[in-house]
Amino acid sequence: MAWSLVLSPTLHPKFSVSTKKVVINSQRATRLVSRAEKNSVDKSSKDDDDKGFTPFGFVTDNPSSRSAIQLPESPAEDGNVGQMLYRIEDKGKEYGSYIKSGKLRWFVRETGSPQSRRGTVVFLHGAPTQSFSYRVVMSQMSDAGFHCFAPDWIGFGFSDKPQPGYGFDYTEKEFHEELDKLLDVLGVKSPFYLVVQGFLVGSYGLTWALKNPSKISKLAILNTPLTVSSPIPGLFQKLRIPLYGEFTSQNAVMAERFIEAGSPYVLKNEKADVYRLPYLASSGPGFALLEAARKINFRDISSQIADGFASGRWDKPILIAWGIADKHLPQSVAEEFQKGNPDLVKLKLVEGAGHMPQEDWPEKVVDALRVFF
Repeated sequence: MAWSLVLSPTLHPKFSVSTKKVVINSQRATRLVSRAEKNSVDKSSKDDDDKGFTPFGFVTDNPSSRSAIQLPESPAEDGNVGQMLYRIEDKGKEYGSYIKSGKLRWFVRETGSPQSRRGTVVFLHGAPTQSFSYRVVMSQMSDAGFHCFAPDWIGFGFSDKPQPGYGFDYTEKEFHEELDKLLDVLGVKSPFYLVVQGFLVGSYGLTWALKNPSKISKLAILNTPLTVSSPIPGLFQKLRIPLYGEFTSQNAVMAERFIEAGSPYVLKNEKADVYRLPYLASSGPGFALLEAARKINFRDISSQIADGFASGRWDKPILIAWGIADKHLPQSVAEEFQKGNPDLVKLKLVEGAGHMPQEDWPEKVVDALRVFF
């Protein structure tokens, strides 16, 4: 009896279903799905027709960055740190080897030979990157007759990353001392050509030059803070904030995001892998960068650079090869620096390149260096 009451349509008319409505709604849904599929096919066909179009214009003229603007379908790939490390652990060591200098081990890239007819060039990178950025420039410069070295600074890339307080404290003085030792081990004869780029350790490369002018034949500067008006990127400001800096330093994609933030390009996955690798492999690079960022006085270092290379204080030729699309440092920084020593400082603007012209458009950097050296 109970079952008949529950199931009886006459006692519960509000649960009755219209078969006609179901059929109509089903037909309507079928038409909507068909229409969506047709639109999808039309859009796909249109995308194929527009495949060659790029709104970025000059990018397609850049042989090194022809396919650089892209968004990975799945940024983390497999999404597993272990799998990512396995996939990329052997990448990015072109032309490089490990060199023991004192108690520390440096990773140094080398192209050409000591017998190269046009002399030796030492390339110094900035933070938070590594010497990998110079790989194309080094290769082409050695083809042009130069002997090239590009070390990863201590704490960066594939070089040692000692814990602060245990033999290395990431101060300007210690970076200078260890660079002196490394140049002796490498047998770099003075005077040589020096190329410097970037923040923090890049700036230390310039203050090293100020203390060792007799060792420098000519100096080339790529986008680097050169005046007290040089802005300090948000990354370095965050690193100086207690606790927040510790979290920031352990961001595995920090370096690639910094590069992209200062460039008109998005890094290809294979390049991003290399910049990411040290920060994925251990916490050491992040804490090294954290310590260095908290030890440096950016304004004081920029003031030293602006004053030290001014007229009457520096007498060697200087080339500034400046990526004009730099979103970290405006072109006005380079122009202001040039005014301090107009007779010796030559400014070469690199169109289509950002904060790291050696990565964005190495061919143009090589052309400028070959003419200057």
